[in-house]
Amino acid sequence: MGNPVKPRLALLALPFLLVACGGKPSAPTVEALVGQAREKEPDENVEKDPLLSEAKIAHVVVPEAFITAATPAENVDSPASWRAADGSRWLIATAKDTHRLVVYDGSTGKQLRTVSGPGNALGQMQRPNGIAVIDDLVLVVERDNRRVQVFQLPDFTPLLAFGTEALKQPYGLWVRPQKDAYEVIVSDNYMSPQNEDAPPPLAELGQRFKRYHLQRAEGGWKATLAGTFGDTGEAGAIRIAESVFGDAANDRLLLAEEDVAVGTRLREYGLDGKYRGRDIGADLFKAQAEGMALAQCAGGTGYWIATDQFKDRSVFHVFDRATLAYKGAFAGNKTANTDGVWLDQTADARFPQGAFYAVDDDQAVAAFDWRDIAKALSLPECRTE
Repeated sequence: MGNPVKPRLALLALPFLLVACGGKPSAPTVEALVGQAREKEPDENVEKDPLLSEAKIAHVVVPEAFITAATPAENVDSPASWRAADGSRWLIATAKDTHRLVVYDGSTGKQLRTVSGPGNALGQMQRPNGIAVIDDLVLVVERDNRRVQVFQLPDFTPLLAFGTEALKQPYGLWVRPQKDAYEVIVSDNYMSPQNEDAPPPLAELGQRFKRYHLQRAEGGWKATLAGTFGDTGEAGAIRIAESVFGDAANDRLLLAEEDVAVGTRLREYGLDGKYRGRDIGADLFKAQAEGMALAQCAGGTGYWIATDQFKDRSVFHVFDRATLAYKGAFAGNKTANTDGVWLDQTADARFPQGAFYAVDDDQAVAAFDWRDIAKALSLPECRTE
């Protein structure tokens, strides 16, 4: 499937109309975007919205520490966080419909600023989706620009955009440090050339994930495609791909299979990109497996947190880091329809043992105090590595 993603006409029409009328082209305003019909993602093609109120999933309720002010026009997708030099915690979220990043105070939820706007130049975005923060870098997947863009904190200076030569419909990513470089794994949810709402045949899923090598170069940064992977067998293939997260200490990648038709769950791959023949949560996920995070505790212990995306309230399943044994599930009082999540294990006065962030219904980000999660599920203290 070599064809680029079809243009999103609803978002591109306004500048062209202004040109035709003799006015100066300008980006769509937030207000203009509010009334537009929101396009469905490939993983939203279900006959009936799944509801936690109708599902029989044992879980505990953990009250949110805060939920940011609702901004429906943004279409918030995924969060990440960063600690500034002064110790403050920034919560950064992608906004798909306004093509920018929204920055909040990670301890209070107060909105601080927005970054970027629509376009394909360096520093601009088109439908940002997955996001990751590592060291002083922010990496953002742009679905409609078919690339990953790298920004330098604290000023959000755009450094590099890469991937357009290979990515077709990217969504999520996971980043890990290597010697003098970073490895970036990007999920690529390209669909069937015959039907853009359906995944391609199994034989064409061998490039579901792209592996990039990101490093400093003379005068800046460079990224090179280091390989692709994806199982093409009935058992291990990822039909609908978005969330990917890894645990280098255990040579493990967990990939969310979001295709409800074959059974949504997590599939275990090795860091080499090979399916290990093991699925997690096939009998637990009742809505749709979504964003994941990893609590890394001392001695190689810890916990995986994986989202079950119910429309009324999301459920977060917790698994043992090493064995993947099930530890239980929690939900917030309100947080629903969650796409991306992020775990920040650094300590501050508000969150002495870290915070878990989860998108709330495409319009806000909820924060949970890790102490509240651990207490509710009777998890041992997680001393960080």
